[in-house]
Amino acid sequence: MTPSLRTENLTIRFGGHAAVNDVSCAFRPGELTVIVGPNGAGKTTWFNLVSGQLKPTEGRIFKGENDITGLSPSARAKAGIGRAFQLTNLFPKLSVLENVRLVVQARAGQGPRIFTRASSMTDIRDKAYGFVEATRLASVAHLPAAALPHGDQRKLEVALLAAMEPDIFMFDEPTAGMSVDEAPAILELIAEIKKDTSKTVLLVEHKMDVVRALADRIVVLHNGELVADGRPGEVMALPIVREIYLGVGAEEVA
Repeated sequence: MTPSLRTENLTIRFGGHAAVNDVSCAFRPGELTVIVGPNGAGKTTWFNLVSGQLKPTEGRIFKGENDITGLSPSARAKAGIGRAFQLTNLFPKLSVLENVRLVVQARAGQGPRIFTRASSMTDIRDKAYGFVEATRLASVAHLPAAALPHGDQRKLEVALLAAMEPDIFMFDEPTAGMSVDEAPAILELIAEIKKDTSKTVLLVEHKMDVVRALADRIVVLHNGELVADGRPGEVMALPIVREIYLGVGAEEVA
């Protein structure tokens, strides 16, 4: 099977420091890969390279058979690479539904009509509401995004990402800052996406309980380099991985 996404010798240097160094790996549909490593390992930098926020010093990025290394972030999004929105980049005064509606409208190629009255676009509004319902936000659909508690803001990020209808989902620490009561809802949403075997899911996460619950595969980065890649049980048992995680508690990788 042709990989849905792969990086080939991907490298980025800042001055003399290689934040990501010669990373080659491939990802396939129907697979959820968790990318782990200590702080400063290069996980978010690698995400930024794949989604287009950063340009590599060396190496290439492929989506399917297509080299997308030179594409802008928006062109990559149109090609099907979706990365979770940050709420600060949205419209905090608009309702949850209207935020999702704007993404659906843009996806439908109606960007120039972005401020057209929603009542004249029933189909788009109905589709947007479907994403709101799927992410358990129907009860707060009328509230401005800025008024949501943190857990619901994270759900809104998932709704916006789903509304882009990507085939590659990228989540960077989706449960960060969430309480133990809030996190399960996000994990359930990601698990639902994982059930669609046409989708590829990439997840950066520190919490080992999240990794164990969701991962089909684990990629370990350390000092910008790929040091392990494989099934969760095999990877977490490797001596180098246990050594890397000693700083956060050896019991977490047991």
